Amino acid sequence: MVIGVTPDASRRRRPLGPADPNDTVGGPTVSRIVLGTQLRRLREANGISREAAGAHIRASHAKISRLELGRVGFKERDIVDLLTLYGVTDEKERAGLLGLVDQANVRGWWQQDSDLLPSWFEMYLRLEQEASIIRTYQVQFVPGLLQSPEYARQVILAGHRNDPDHEIDRRVQLRIDRQKMLSEPGAPRFWAVVDEAALSRPFGPSEVMRDQIDHLLEMSTMPNVTVQVLPFRFGGHAAAGGPFTILRFAEPDLPDVVYLEQLNSAVYLEKRSDVEEYLGVMERVSVQAETPVRTRTVLKELRTRL
Repeated sequence: MVIGVTPDASRRRRPLGPADPNDTVGGPTVSRIVLGTQLRRLREANGISREAAGAHIRASHAKISRLELGRVGFKERDIVDLLTLYGVTDEKERAGLLGLVDQANVRGWWQQDSDLLPSWFEMYLRLEQEASIIRTYQVQFVPGLLQSPEYARQVILAGHRNDPDHEIDRRVQLRIDRQKMLSEPGAPRFWAVVDEAALSRPFGPSEVMRDQIDHLLEMSTMPNVTVQVLPFRFGGHAAAGGPFTILRFAEPDLPDVVYLEQLNSAVYLEKRSDVEEYLGVMERVSVQAETPVRTRTVLKELRTRL
């Protein structure tokens, strides 16, 4: 949810119905989801089941579902066949939709290290790159976008003790490269509520944690970054269920997404009622946490204890 703005006022959604495929869209993830949305609308308008559509392109109904959700890349031959099945004969309309295929299949900056990334997290990176607003609550770790290099190394080592040094180096660099998005033109607004537990749990020696707090203080001065600390003294709070991230997009065809990371998988929630519930929790925990100004004082106090 946009700070100080209600969901309805923060953006206007397009009316339901076919969108103009020649409209300008954003990056590859936006293109994937926009194209998938148009394919779903065309299929439903023609009363064609996912099973029938899948059989037409020699695939399963599950693949049609993944295509319509923008979760996989597109093969031009499949899209050509589906457009024919859905009765799209206008050459301009076909060309516009097929033009999205190339955009949707653009490789992400992380692709050179894709061997290090599980598919469920690669999907998150795609969404993160397209988001206009990212809000997160974290209880165990400092958010990845705000981690200092040495803190990131210690966190990565905790989960990859048996990996060779060169792979640890690659993982650290991947995380640091990911952070560049916050200082690039058109950067998203990033708002993090960090539980005091994440700052009290030592990853590495004291100097690593002091450096991490210094890094948080520096990052919190960026105009598009908001950091709040949720102290222990506040006791129970609205986000007691665990960490989560909410992503919002400028593209009207993209719904808000709640990301819930697990040990070896992740859950992506898009149903409006689910998203609204997490938005409400995020609002309440943001009110319960220290203000951004007070947070800077709390961070400096925490640093003196290390």
